[in-house]
Amino acid sequence: MWIIVAIICAALAAFVYNYVFRTSGPNPFDIDTREPLKPLVTQKKEKNKVLKQGFLASKVPENLDAIVIGSGIGGLGLAVLLAKVGKRVLVLEQHDRAGGCCHTFTEKGFEFDVGIHYIGDLLEHKPFRCMLDQLTNGQLQWEPLDNPFDQVVLGPPENRRTYPIYSGRNRFPDELKKFFPGEEAAIDEYMRLVKVCVWFLCLLKLVPVPLAKFLVYTGLANRLSFFFRMASRSVTEVVNELTENNDLRAVFSYIFGTYGNMPKDGSFSMHSLLVCHYLTGAWYPIGGASEIAYHMIPIIEKAGGAVLVRAPVNRILFNDNKEAIGVSVMKGQEEIHVHAPKVISNAGIFNTYQKLLPKELQAMPAIQKQLGMMKNGAGGLSIFLGLTGTKEDLGLKADNYWIFTEHNLDELVVTYLKGNREESARSVPLLFVASPSAKDPTWEERSPGKSTLSLVSFANYEWFEEWKDDKVTNRGTDYNELKQIFCDSILEVVMSVFPKITRDKVEFIEAGTPITNTHYIGAPKGEIYGADHGTARFSAECSATVRPQTPLKNLYLTGQDVFVCGFAGALAGALTCGSVILNRNLHLDTIALAKKTKRKTHLKV
Repeated sequence: MWIIVAIICAALAAFVYNYVFRTSGPNPFDIDTREPLKPLVTQKKEKNKVLKQGFLASKVPENLDAIVIGSGIGGLGLAVLLAKVGKRVLVLEQHDRAGGCCHTFTEKGFEFDVGIHYIGDLLEHKPFRCMLDQLTNGQLQWEPLDNPFDQVVLGPPENRRTYPIYSGRNRFPDELKKFFPGEEAAIDEYMRLVKVCVWFLCLLKLVPVPLAKFLVYTGLANRLSFFFRMASRSVTEVVNELTENNDLRAVFSYIFGTYGNMPKDGSFSMHSLLVCHYLTGAWYPIGGASEIAYHMIPIIEKAGGAVLVRAPVNRILFNDNKEAIGVSVMKGQEEIHVHAPKVISNAGIFNTYQKLLPKELQAMPAIQKQLGMMKNGAGGLSIFLGLTGTKEDLGLKADNYWIFTEHNLDELVVTYLKGNREESARSVPLLFVASPSAKDPTWEERSPGKSTLSLVSFANYEWFEEWKDDKVTNRGTDYNELKQIFCDSILEVVMSVFPKITRDKVEFIEAGTPITNTHYIGAPKGEIYGADHGTARFSAECSATVRPQTPLKNLYLTGQDVFVCGFAGALAGALTCGSVILNRNLHLDTIALAKKTKRKTHLKV
């Protein structure tokens, strides 16, 4: 009996090893493609030649190897990975500029970043940094934020408490202990719990479906992975067991705003990934978020591909065998068909399955099973503030503020989202505040005497849904009045925390609502972090089921719905999808790359 069990276990281990460590396909990181740093391009016309190449049938390259729907980082990242091994890839973007949440826009002389506020885990010679260097040929540079990089503000103006969040595996807990004497044991235990390993999540998405199901349904996935054991527990459940101190509970939980679930609903494993992501520090792209796409697109083009905008894909094309063979792009009232042997969607699971598939394929049980496991994420509200004055004039630094009206975070969010929209607009209980201009060392040279703030919170899609079909630039008086209520109340909060910012310094203010997100970045229900990141999303079964391969041959998913949200999460989705398409584990290749570049540096020294 035990001999049979041992043989089965050995066979299983060999099978898993084969898929985890497979290296039969081409390696995009085989050659170090970093080039000497070129001067920063600040002229909009020059950048737009790369970022705003409009779709025409005549611009579509011949003999495509793949089509990618959506030019967010999950789509561009995958396209670059394929281009680096000689694949000819066409990326199609419905907006008028490439980049997805990495794009920027300019109003009244102010440049605003849409979704890049701060990125973690970018120490030199670490896998994530080395991967980004290769995906941009070493041209994308990063500026570290201040330390502390986050400030957690709790309470009303008359009783505000501010807790600085420091980077550093030792400094982060050490600084917390200074503010919370007597809570050393709780802080140490929190640090132990957040150090989850994400490798088993990768494993379930890379091994064949039958093996993934075996690991799930035998319970081995939960037994072998601390990530999955903690995934079913909410943030509130875990932190409430650690301490009775309500402010400390809030500080443990504050970063839930980076993935969109209030603590009582958010998976502790997801929360842990974000905490660990920033333990080594936080960074911002020098020159602004548009630098990301600007330095990736030429790599795609060099391999014979293209990134074309104003190219809304209205459906994916299939043959009689239910195999994806291309896409249909709307050009005015005309449908233009573009064919390729592989179609990869970075449009999100809901857009892909519910909008781009024929009805008969949408109805497939396997498709419906995946949709049933996921739900829409939180709708986002963004306020873009243009100010007169330098960062010194306005008291702005290269950090972020997380402002909450009190420490009872779950109650605050529930009351706000269940409230009447006008009443909720007058009292927004949670607000993220960042100054892109203060983080970017090139800003003052590019926009002297000006500063910007990016303000982010949540909002119900339903509050704005009645205007979703109106023209984006003319949604009517009632819509504008509701936005103005949000802007006024949020501006009051900002001025109370930043006393040097006064109304006379405000040159520009505009709100982006959930329906704004849907229009510009194609976000279903205005979600800013993709599909919901609650506990159900991170069950072993869901993780094994929603994977790059779809139930339809030659159709793949990439980006944050494949892995997790955010810049790093969407790139992890691209790596996972690339691993499947290229038949090698690119996650391991990034580790090997980091070791190789570190060794080269040591040899030079």
